[in-house]
Amino acid sequence: TSQPNMGSLVEALANTPRDTGLDPAHIRELSNYWEQVRGQYAAFEPPINAGASEVYVHEMPGGQYSNLREQARAMGIDPARWPEVARAYAEVNNMFGDIIKVTPTSKVVGDMALAMVTSGLTREDVLDPDTHIAFPDSVVAFFRGELGQPVGGFPEALQKKVLNGEKPLSVRPGSTMDPVDLEATRLELGKKLDRDIPNQHLASYLMYPEVFVKYAEHDKTYGDVSVLPTHVFFYGMQSGTEITLPVIDGRQVIIRYLAASDADEDGMCRVFFEVNGQPQTVIIQDTRVAHETHGAEKADDANPGHVGAPMPGLVVNVEVSQGQKVHRGDTLVILEAMKMQTAIPAERDGLVKRVVVKPDHVVDAGDLLLELDVEE
Repeated sequence: TSQPNMGSLVEALANTPRDTGLDPAHIRELSNYWEQVRGQYAAFEPPINAGASEVYVHEMPGGQYSNLREQARAMGIDPARWPEVARAYAEVNNMFGDIIKVTPTSKVVGDMALAMVTSGLTREDVLDPDTHIAFPDSVVAFFRGELGQPVGGFPEALQKKVLNGEKPLSVRPGSTMDPVDLEATRLELGKKLDRDIPNQHLASYLMYPEVFVKYAEHDKTYGDVSVLPTHVFFYGMQSGTEITLPVIDGRQVIIRYLAASDADEDGMCRVFFEVNGQPQTVIIQDTRVAHETHGAEKADDANPGHVGAPMPGLVVNVEVSQGQKVHRGDTLVILEAMKMQTAIPAERDGLVKRVVVKPDHVVDAGDLLLELDVEE
C-alpha cells in the first residue's frame, strides 16, 4: 500500500554511500518464505493490486489502509464508495488538527470517517454545536486526552462538543492511573478463568483485558488451536484429507475428515471423521446456513421518539430500561462494529417507552433500537 519491499531498497542503495551491506541472496530467501506465508492468508488480501497515489490526499498509514477497507466492507459500505471513505478520512484528519497518525490515533480518524459515511454526516454537521452526533468511543477517548496531548493541542470547539461538558485530561494519561498490584491481579484473574496465569498472559490481560478474556474462553472451549496448520484453521479440511497434530507428552494424533451431512431445520449437521483410524461423529452448528429471520423494525425518521442504529453492528449493552427518564446526551445503547464502539445518546429528554434490542443483538443501519416518549 505504501511501503516498497526490502529487496528493492537493498538493490536501490547498493554501491552508494548508503549501501545497506545486506546480502541480496539472503533477502531473496526471506522473500520466498514470506511469499508462501502470504499465500496462506489470500482470503484476507484487500483488492489492491498496486500502490495508490491517493495516500498523499488521505495520509492513511499503510497498515491501516487495508484494515479500513475491510472494516468498511464489514459495516456494509459498498466497495464502490471507498473514495468517499478516503475523502472523509482526510476531512476528519483536518478537523482533528492534522494529528500524527499511528496506532491508535489513526484508528480514531478511521472510526470517525466510517461514522460519517454510514450516518451520512458532513463536515458541517460534525462542527455544528447544535447537531447532536453519536461519536465513536475512540474519538471521545482521544479528545478526553487518553492518548496524550497532540502537537498544537486540540481544536477547542470540537473538543467541547465531543466531550459534552466532561473535563479533559491535561497531563500524561498514565500519570493518572492507579498502581497495579500484579500478584493480586494474577490471583484474581486465575480464579476468574480457573487457570494458572503466567507473566505473558498477565501482561496481555493488563493491556487488553476484554480481548484476553475472550481468548481464554476460546482456549478453554477448543483447546490450543495454534497446533492447527494455517490453511486448516482458516479454511477447514477437504473431504478425504488428513492432518497429523501434536498432543500431550509428544504424542501425535492423525485426523482424517470424511464428510458432513446436510443441515437440519435447526441448522445442525453431523460431521464424520476418523481419529487414529477410529470413526467419530460430532453434531455442530452449520454457520453457512442462513437461518430465516424476521425483518427488523425500522426507525421512523418522522417520529422524534425513535432511536435508530446509525450503522450496522452488535449491541454490546443497553444502558437504560423501560420507564426510565433520560436527558439529552445520556447514553442509551452501545454498539460495536469491527472493534469500533459507539455510544448512542438521547437527542432529547423523555421517558423510555420500549426497548427493542438486547445485548448481542445484531442490527443493521436504521434498525430501531428503542423508543422514547419525548417531552415537547
